[in-house]
Amino acid sequence: MQERAAGVSVGKLSLTAFRSYDQLRLGVDRRPVVLTGSNGAGKTNLLEALSCLSPGRGLRGARLTDLGKRGAAAPWAVAAEVDTIDGPIRIGTSADPESVGDRRTVRIDGGTARGPAALAEVFSMIWLTPAMDGLFRESSSSRRRFFDRLVFAHDPLHARRLGAYERAMRERARLLKEGRRDPAWLSALEETMAETGIAVAAARRDLADRLSPVLAEGIAPFPGAGLTLEGSLETWIAEMPAVDAEQRFRDSLEASRPRDAEAGGAAEGPHRTDLAVVHRETGMEAYLCSTGQQKSLVIALLLAAARLEARRRPPVLLFDDVVAHLDESHRTALFSTVLELGLQAWMTGTDDDLFRPLAAEAQMFHIGDGQARRHEFV
Repeated sequence: MQERAAGVSVGKLSLTAFRSYDQLRLGVDRRPVVLTGSNGAGKTNLLEALSCLSPGRGLRGARLTDLGKRGAAAPWAVAAEVDTIDGPIRIGTSADPESVGDRRTVRIDGGTARGPAALAEVFSMIWLTPAMDGLFRESSSSRRRFFDRLVFAHDPLHARRLGAYERAMRERARLLKEGRRDPAWLSALEETMAETGIAVAAARRDLADRLSPVLAEGIAPFPGAGLTLEGSLETWIAEMPAVDAEQRFRDSLEASRPRDAEAGGAAEGPHRTDLAVVHRETGMEAYLCSTGQQKSLVIALLLAAARLEARRRPPVLLFDDVVAHLDESHRTALFSTVLELGLQAWMTGTDDDLFRPLAAEAQMFHIGDGQARRHEFV
């Protein structure tokens, strides 16, 4: 095997009062990490902790108040040393002891960051979980969140723009619901929504354009696929300059105030965009494909994004209980792609033997009793 390219990886991970863990200290290198153990041992909890080192609610979408270990005196905390192309960076996140709501604090190299969006600017992380098997059968919001995480890996400022858009939209909706129609206040919020909303749509469209040729090729035996973003803003960006699209969105928001006051939210915007995927070999829309085909399409999307970013902004990959549901040829392709791209991937499973092809290339840990113990194949 060729020498692994320098990339990005988690080097040291520390958990405090997180889910099933009182304390955990784990040191790894940039090779793939395999976590095995029985169901309920805490494998997914460990991946969830890692996922908290990125913007959003983590791979389970859990409320922050649910992440702490029950009965623990200390607030939950996750910290890591991340090896980047520019050197090691220390990051951490924890429950905000000063907040009564669902908030957390973020620290980067000892300093307090403005919010979780700053984590996307340190390194990127994308994941796959069993819950994503239904991605194409669920609501459009699930597909948007999935695709936005891929955009975080491509454009680290996307998280900040998306957060600013959503905050402005919520504040506008609150004012409209309360009947407070101050034109200047609403116009200021709509200005923010127009600027950030068009930027969000543009970042999504840029990734879709770059991802499409990689995705079309496929990574056999995972299928090739076609990808389309379905949304008003994405259409406008293709038809006119961004400044004109901003003005059109701004005008649309102003005109829709009465309707939005009754319905809530906003009738148009990047929060309405959907992701449409087509199985390239059959020409069938993803939501009409079989469960197995849908699973393969989701993995194909993630691997295509990883391949696109591997030499530019390498992501860390999290695969929770994925390999158990793949046949041998698909497992081999998954492992081979991870090794070929030189990415650090954290994988969980209950059966050691499924990871045997990685025995010489990965670091193995057995998870149980709140501990991670290194072990080797016998």
